[in-house]
Amino acid sequence: MKNLLTLTATLLLCACSLTNDTEDRLDLTSKFKYTWNVNETLERDDDGVIIYKAQPYGGLVGSFKERNMPVDWSGYESITFEFAEPTKVLTQIMISDNMATSAKPGVTTLTSYFDGQDVSSVGEVALQASDTTTLYVKSIRLTPGGAKWESTPIWEGECKFGNWENGFVIPPEKFDDALEGDKLEFIFTTDKDDITVNYWQFKTIYNGTDKTLEGNDNELNAWGCALVGKLATSYRIILTATDARTLKEKGLFVNGYHNNVTQCNLLKKHYDE
Repeated sequence: MKNLLTLTATLLLCACSLTNDTEDRLDLTSKFKYTWNVNETLERDDDGVIIYKAQPYGGLVGSFKERNMPVDWSGYESITFEFAEPTKVLTQIMISDNMATSAKPGVTTLTSYFDGQDVSSVGEVALQASDTTTLYVKSIRLTPGGAKWESTPIWEGECKFGNWENGFVIPPEKFDDALEGDKLEFIFTTDKDDITVNYWQFKTIYNGTDKTLEGNDNELNAWGCALVGKLATSYRIILTATDARTLKEKGLFVNGYHNNVTQCNLLKKHYDE
């Protein structure tokens, strides 16, 4: 009996240790230790909340290199910043300079999803603000993977947005299979030929209306536009129930600023068994 009790205790300790190790790998808060702008400051309060006094598009930065090499996040689904107080300005997550996810003022969480993105070589992650502000970051966490997305093309071609000059329509019948929780994925390259252009945008509205999709509402600026990174090659929107229903009725109109779009896919989630 003594040996059995000892073995049980040992297994419980091992299980707890494995759980703690997993939690430690997912909790990235302690990794964020410096800023990109020398005029910015950060400190931690007694509860571990990061108080980040930001300048426009500086950055609260976490380094994730191991042995001076970038890490592979391909097995994870997303990274989430949780704020102790609602944000007051537009904020965004930048991952290794090539992936941006933004949120308009007033959010308490900001998540960047990895599906369709190359996160096999992540060196740095930065949280940025569009204006001078103070951000109170409660936690920063990775979410494990476990889902695969089946991709069906619903539009293919070549649309060069230019300076809001061009756009394209996806008709309602292409959304017959769309459900709440599915994603729209736009495949594109940013147009970097004009050296005066230093930002790139998407605008997605129900065709024939001026109403933007609900699924990316938190990411939109005052003009209903979503910002994408300079080196980004895909942009995704998680559909709400209203999005799925309205797209089946009206279809989608897409345009933007200096992106060259070649494909739009409907992504449906399938979990590993």
